[in-house]
Amino acid sequence: MRVRDSVVVITGASSGIGRATAVAFARKGCPVVLASRRAEALEAVRQECERHRGAEALVVPTDVTDPGAVDDLARRAVHRFGRIDVWVNCAAVTVFGPFEEVPLEDFRKVMDVNVMGYVHGARAALRVMREQGRGTLINVSSVVGLVSQPYTHAYGMSKYAVRALSSSLRQELRLDGAKDIHVCTVLPATIDTPLFEHAANYSGRKPLAMPPVYSPERVARTIVGLVRAPRREVVAGPMGRSMVLESRLMPGVAERTMARQVDRTHLSREESAPAGHGNLHVPAPGTGAAHGGWGGRRRTAMRRLTAATVLAGVVAGVARRARTH
Repeated sequence: MRVRDSVVVITGASSGIGRATAVAFARKGCPVVLASRRAEALEAVRQECERHRGAEALVVPTDVTDPGAVDDLARRAVHRFGRIDVWVNCAAVTVFGPFEEVPLEDFRKVMDVNVMGYVHGARAALRVMREQGRGTLINVSSVVGLVSQPYTHAYGMSKYAVRALSSSLRQELRLDGAKDIHVCTVLPATIDTPLFEHAANYSGRKPLAMPPVYSPERVARTIVGLVRAPRREVVAGPMGRSMVLESRLMPGVAERTMARQVDRTHLSREESAPAGHGNLHVPAPGTGAAHGGWGGRRRTAMRRLTAATVLAGVVAGVARRARTH
């Protein structure tokens, strides 16, 4: 599909990957429909998008847990632009904490946003795309949808579920002969977004972006690329690809490695944090941002070193396995 002039709906567009994706499509001259709970932040994104090539941007404040609101989002997109070529499900929240200490209401909220929000988005998008006979649905999952972590149980479960949803939809569309409707899944590694700052937290420790950290623009470029050349699943970030390979070849090693990494680098050993709901039930105030402040040359160097170390471990493990067979 041609990217330029495609009508693109993006949930979770007020910050992080969703915001970077909106700007990336706007730079390609695409009309973008911006959805999230935060009207003030969406207005800031609209202004940023419309600075690029005269792109049009429509703001539709939307709570993705409300199926009626998501249906209205699709209706307003079609009413304004006549069609929906691309729908990006990107709204997500998370909670940190030991399994037995996370309040069930917070656990359910993560699942409601990250799973049912995607269900609502997929149903609204596919209704339109089936009538058109074409379109691309892109679901943003995560590398933790393949390699689980401790202390983020609900988030990991939701990202596994997103992959399952995408796979099921692809199969159903194939059986229906809808060959021009594509469902793609993106699995980002750790991305420099405000997600960690906004997270609910019951760990007693401050959440940090676990290195290596990649920019949200990297994921946005991956999403734009899927419109040109749809793929089933694609990992964004070299370290993520190394983790996925390790998990498939040596799942036990991958689990032990992830556990150590989370304990050492994902939750601070120096800074404590009070328990709280984060942005689960009430949106964060302000105009939002694509970045969370986790970038920088130091982290770039660490990213390269860590990726090289893990990849070397994977290669060594494969070699050992080959020698034993």
